[in-house]
Amino acid sequence: MNISDLLSAKSKSQILSPEDALPGRLQAMPVADRHFVNGHSLVAPFPEGMRQVIFGMGCFWGAERKFWQLEGVYTTAVGYAAGYTLNPEYGEVCSGRTGHNEVVLVVYDPAVISLQQLLVVFWEGHNPVQGMRQGNDIGTQYRSGIYCFDEAELELAEQSRQNYQRELSAAGLPEITTEILPAPTFYYAEEYHQQYLAKNPGGYCGLVPIEQTDRPRYSC
Repeated sequence: MNISDLLSAKSKSQILSPEDALPGRLQAMPVADRHFVNGHSLVAPFPEGMRQVIFGMGCFWGAERKFWQLEGVYTTAVGYAAGYTLNPEYGEVCSGRTGHNEVVLVVYDPAVISLQQLLVVFWEGHNPVQGMRQGNDIGTQYRSGIYCFDEAELELAEQSRQNYQRELSAAGLPEITTEILPAPTFYYAEEYHQQYLAKNPGGYCGLVPIEQTDRPRYSC
């Protein structure tokens, strides 16, 4: 990596201030109304009793696939959240000038799968100690994050972080850098990103979990 690349990576690894963010646009991103894999609704309203949570785990292509495969998950969608730009486009997010994270919206039936079970998949599915990156994917849009829709869920997410940190610390691994916040506005990503790895089975997946030989299992 040359000096120019290093400077670019550094700039993309720092959250910018709201006044420096791109303004975006009022028009929302058009997306299909049905999930490519299971045919369920991709947008609200969702069936009564469904719950929602938003996860950031790095590149959202592979992260979304982890969740749509789970029994009890009604639908998933990829998008952008926790930044400043209204209705951002992918290129804008990749520029580091929106403050947004690449995230997955998970809509699930709590009678079938619990938030705690989803958190296990989250923690074990990526590396939560890398800061503004996942493996070779560098930038603020690849940060680890959990975004919850009520106070009880936030408390559960925070407790799960503390539990997993104990396991990581016992294994001599660094501090978790995952941000845990009330759910911000979720902006749908472009249609071609939705369920990308189902449409492109050989596509890139940038998830890099902590090495299996070093990684303790998440303990509830």
